[in-house]
Amino acid sequence: MTVLFGIDVGTSATKGVAIDPDGRVIATEEAAYRLSTPEPGWSEQDPEDWWRATESVIERLGRDAGAAPAGIGLSGQMHGLVALDAGDKVIRPAILWNDQRTQAECDEIENTIGLSRLIALTGNRALTGFTAPKILWLRNHEPENYARMNSILLPKDYIRLRLTGERATDVSDASGMLLLDVANRTWSGEVLQALEIDPAWLPSALESPEPSGLTRDKIPVAAGAGDQAAGAIGVGVDRKGGPVSVALGTSGVVFAALDAFAADPEARVHAFCHAVPNAWHAMGVMLSAAGSLTWLRDATDANAPFDVLLNEAGAWPAGTENLIFLPYLAGERTPYADPDARGAFVGLSIRHDRGALTRAVLEGVAFALKDSLDLTEELGGVPELGRISGGGARSRLWAQIIASVLELPLEPVAVDEGAAFGAAILGGVAAGVWPDVHAAVQATVKPRAPIEPVPAWLNPYREQRQRFQALYPALTALR
Repeated sequence: MTVLFGIDVGTSATKGVAIDPDGRVIATEEAAYRLSTPEPGWSEQDPEDWWRATESVIERLGRDAGAAPAGIGLSGQMHGLVALDAGDKVIRPAILWNDQRTQAECDEIENTIGLSRLIALTGNRALTGFTAPKILWLRNHEPENYARMNSILLPKDYIRLRLTGERATDVSDASGMLLLDVANRTWSGEVLQALEIDPAWLPSALESPEPSGLTRDKIPVAAGAGDQAAGAIGVGVDRKGGPVSVALGTSGVVFAALDAFAADPEARVHAFCHAVPNAWHAMGVMLSAAGSLTWLRDATDANAPFDVLLNEAGAWPAGTENLIFLPYLAGERTPYADPDARGAFVGLSIRHDRGALTRAVLEGVAFALKDSLDLTEELGGVPELGRISGGGARSRLWAQIIASVLELPLEPVAVDEGAAFGAAILGGVAAGVWPDVHAAVQATVKPRAPIEPVPAWLNPYREQRQRFQALYPALTALR
């Protein structure tokens, strides 16, 4: 039996999936590790924890599947800085995507290169999560560690180094470093020179389905992809004109494939290389999607099942009698790159109960996702269909609300294993199971019946969204 492994090096755990060439899941495994926050706003992990977890996951997947994999694909949290010395030893804990210490370095990058030029080259502005500001922070604040640095890797690519001995990344993950010429899919000499970063520190940048090396057992390892691009492959978003991905996890992501590089002039959405050769993507990210529902549950009754809250929400009409929730609990990224943005309930009345609060949260997240969809449509056109995934997508009510706000049918998929599933698909292409990513997606991704917009909800949501869009500037003026 041909088996393919996908490994996703996440923020809380490494997840693995074993699939067959029809996309059937044979086994899943997971190994958790801790997050370190040694200072306010800091977020770090020990890369050795990732490696121990990956070893455990691969061993258990092999035991569960009863076979060694024909190929392995890698995915993982993006943007993290793994700094290595000349002996490939980790110099300091990895600085992660959600670390907020680098705002001064972001300002330095935009002032040095110029915001317009930076967006033209990299498709993005300098955000605290990206890798380049972390490198400058190391130079500014830990010069002894900076002096020892001999190479730089992203989280999943450290796992590749341990598996194969090769230093490589893929262009989708590299796009989030702020060091890649995204249009030309190669490292930007202009950015590296301006920031005085040694190009010799950087790994080879490959296309996602390319083999990047072999394990000790001669198993090919695909270059892989950043978690969002891998997740999009896993739900079948592999080409322009196809479905758009709506991922409803702790954060919310709208992801549209493009056939050419296109960047928003204000960088309100990310423009990255896709995990498909000669393809790109536009991606809007809201930071508190299902995380908003978790916050509400924990704030009102931490022991309440989510199903109870969702049933209560279903008793309220669309628009929740003009109650609006602004879901900026942890700042926001799209369409407002504002770490100081905050959430709010507006329009509360004595009639509103917990069910109303829940319905407003579901709708507020949907309105924020619509902001991202509008921006991706400006770059890639209006899609006819969406693919919805993530933990929040298990609620049919929430999926109906989102479909109605986006005015877009949303298809769930038969297998919703996130980035690990997409990584396994890429591992299969690297192993020669399929000739390319498109053929792999066709063979493995099985959409289910679409969830249609509710006609009676369309007008109430169009009106409510106008109020929603007025809230951020109004509340920002009070800060």
